[in-house]
Parts: sequence; C-alpha cells; structure tokens
Amino acid sequence: MWLSQRFSLRIARRTLRANQSTFISLFQMQNIKLHSARISSVDLKTRMPFKYGIATMIAFPLVFVTLDCEINGQQAMGISSDLLPPKWFKKNPDQTPDAELRELRDIIEHACNISCGIKGKTVFECWQQIYNEQDAWGHSQSHPPLLTHFGSSLVERALIDGFCRHSQMTFFHALKANALGLHLDAIHPGLNDSSLITALPKAPLKSIISRHTVGLSDPLTESDIDPNDRLQDGLPQSLDACMNVYGIRHLKIKICGDFATDRQRLLDISQIVSQTTANRFAFTLDGNEQFESIEQFRDFWNRLITTKELQSFMKHLLFTEQPIKRDVALDQTVSSELHAWNDKPRIIIDESDGTLTSAADAIRMGYAGTSHKNCKGVIKSIANRALFHSLSRSNPTAPCIMSGEDLCNQGPVAVMQDLCVTAALGIESVERNGHHYCAGLSSHPEKVREQMLQHHGDVYHPSPQGWPTLHIEDGLISTRTINQAPFGIKSIPDIANYSQS
Repeated sequence: MWLSQRFSLRIARRTLRANQSTFISLFQMQNIKLHSARISSVDLKTRMPFKYGIATMIAFPLVFVTLDCEINGQQAMGISSDLLPPKWFKKNPDQTPDAELRELRDIIEHACNISCGIKGKTVFECWQQIYNEQDAWGHSQSHPPLLTHFGSSLVERALIDGFCRHSQMTFFHALKANALGLHLDAIHPGLNDSSLITALPKAPLKSIISRHTVGLSDPLTESDIDPNDRLQDGLPQSLDACMNVYGIRHLKIKICGDFATDRQRLLDISQIVSQTTANRFAFTLDGNEQFESIEQFRDFWNRLITTKELQSFMKHLLFTEQPIKRDVALDQTVSSELHAWNDKPRIIIDESDGTLTSAADAIRMGYAGTSHKNCKGVIKSIANRALFHSLSRSNPTAPCIMSGEDLCNQGPVAVMQDLCVTAALGIESVERNGHHYCAGLSSHPEKVREQMLQHHGDVYHPSPQGWPTLHIEDGLISTRTINQAPFGIKSIPDIANYSQS
C-alpha cells in the first residue's frame, strides 16, 4: 500500500508539472498588439515641502498613461502613473523646472509613440522592443538611461496591467506561471526558467513595513513647527507625531553630507526614536549623491561611527543608499576603493541604477545591492531579484540587498502598483513618503476617491478632512486587496476629467 501511495504521489507531481507547463505555454503563445497610449495629468501640491538632495518639492504634475492593446483579438486596456519629480532623474542645478518638466513629458510621449503598433507573442517580447527602441533614441539625444527609461517604464506598467486584467490573473500568479514570457537570461546571463520561481516568496506579502522618510527640512518635534507652517488637516506633521500616530518603526533618513549638520540631525532623531520605540527600530541613510568619492564618504562615515553618542543608534542601520554621485559611483576607481575597505557599511546604489546591468555591475564592484522603484522598470527589478537570490545562495554570509524606495508615489495608481511589485518580490521594508508630503487623494475627483475606498479600504481610509489617505497601522500597510487585484488596483480609475496631452 505504501508503494502504491508513493507511486500515486509521483504521478500526481508529474501531472502537476505537466499542467503547469501547459499553462505557461498557453500564456506564452499570446498575440499582443499595442494600439495607442494616451497621456493625462493632474497638478498636485504638497501639504508640506519635501527637501531631498538639491531640490525642494512643493508642486508637481501627476501623469497617467492609458494603453489600448489587443490580446488574441480581444481589446484590452491598462493604466500606469507617476509624478514628475524635479531634480531626481537629472540633478542638474542649471536646468529650470519648466525645462525639466518639458523634457520629462517629451520622454514619456516618445515612449508612448513608439509603442503604437508593437507586436509580440508575450509581454516580454513587446517590452524588449519598446525598451530597445527607447534606449537607442535616448542615447541619440544624450539623455541618461535613468531618464530615458522613465518613459518606457510607464508603458511597461500599463502593458502589464492590461495583460493581467485581460488574463484575469494577479501579478503574483502571472510571475509564478511566467505568463509574461520572461527570459531573464537575456538580462542577466546564467539565470534560467527556475531562477525567478525560487526567488519569489510562496505568496505575496500580506503587508509591507512603511519606512518613513525624514526629509532634510522636516520638523522632528511639534515644537519645531513654526506656527505659520502648522497644517490644519488633522494628519501628523512632525516625525514624533508620525511615529506615534502611524506606529512607525522603520525610518529613511536623508543626509546632506555636512558632518556637523548631519551629526546633530542624527542625534536629535536618535533621541526621538529611542523614546518612541524602546529601541525596537531600524533605519537607512540616504546619501543623495552628496559625496564626490569613496574617500570623502569614508572619512564622513568614520567620524560618524566614532561619535560616542551615536554608537548605539548606528547599530540599527540597515544600509546606506547612494552616497556617491551617480557620474562616478560605478567607476573602476570606486570599485578598487570599495574592495579595499574591509569594514565598510552595506552600501546600495539608486540613482546609478540606470541600465539593465547596473545592479550586476554594482555587486561586482563591492556594493551590496540596489533599490526597487517601478519608475526604473518592473521587469528590470524582477530580473535583479532573481539575480540577487542566486548570488545570495552562493554567498549566504553577504546576501544582496534589494530595497524598496519611494519617489513620492501617489494614488490612485502608482503607489498601488509599486506595493504590488514589492509584495510579489518579497521586499518587506519599503520607503513610503507620498502620503506624508501630499494630501492623499484630495486633488482627485469624488468618483476616484469613492472607487479607492470601495475597492481598497484596507490600503486607504478617510482622513480627518474626509479625503482618502494611506492607511498605516502599527507601521504596516496592508496589501491584501492589492494582491487580489490584477496589478495592484482593482479597476481603472475614472480619469476622464484630467487634462489630456
């Protein structure tokens, strides 16, 4: 009887594998054609200034890309969204904000235009064509790749959304079945069909740790808020209040690169955090490209960790993000200095992650990893996740880091799709700051607000003023309804009243 049971179990496993192979092959035989991509936008204002690097954001456009496509002869539609942040894709102090916005719109429009008429058997095939054509154009225009592929990432996200809606699949299940037709070895040679499956969690994360951003000008306590700057929307404004109201336990602290300023800032933050969390916390440092070289950052770091009052606080550091300017961060001289620095902190790249191979290059150079942001490309992050899992299994004492970082992500689309990807890839701690610097969905039509509260009541809840804002409880954001949706958002929001371009 035991032999019979074992034989039956073996047959069942073979049948399951055969069914999975059939399921995958069916989805890899799709006929996809992209017809048109439309751009809409709405202007938003921040509820408080957000200072990062050389920029302070107080207003920005939020763009939407709506993609019409055809899958096996049936019409399908997908959507994506992102804001146009100043001085992130290019930290050029001489470029005016208006010129920068025009450039960002041109790049998005070019990606939308080249997508029209694209055909492929899989999402991956279509993405490759869009990526390669956008890449060649960006190079001819002397655009940095990070900026160039902001445009292609918006089309890519809308395509994934449309495919998942048409196929009635969640994003996580599409990854598990490789319904997107991914060939990750085309990005990182050595990966195979099982590389992604083994890298993914058994199920998407049910919640994400909200890593709260502490901007360079953010008030730390209520007494730091000038009476003229005090908000009246009922939401927390100071770091102290955010930690108490949201239950925040993870922080992302931005530094300016001036040791005296950063030292005092960190001392002030450490006092708040230790009192609020009973030392149960973690944090990351965002270097924002404030250092010209590894030597300069190493001097800063050594002074920091030898500050007696900060030694206990620094034990809670997870990693440091992009301290070196992007133009030199991946130079060979930096690689030599990183490999020679034996007791260096764990450092990841962010703004330097411009190409499909930047993350792999960074690991070889001595960095610990990179960040995920949907604006840098979803398929790119999927490939990086699989690569990092493979490398970490080979060297478990130094696992690669793939963090989740924000770009002031906004609803009703961008933040949902980004959380969908991080939950599917198993990225547990994600910087979230859009809800803090912007007034939720207050600038969106009532119908859009109602849709979000109806379909995603675990992710959004009414603010004291009535408009939906991100729901953070015990430092966590629920992803339950996000994981149940095709690609993060259950239905395409009604954006008919937004301006068209």
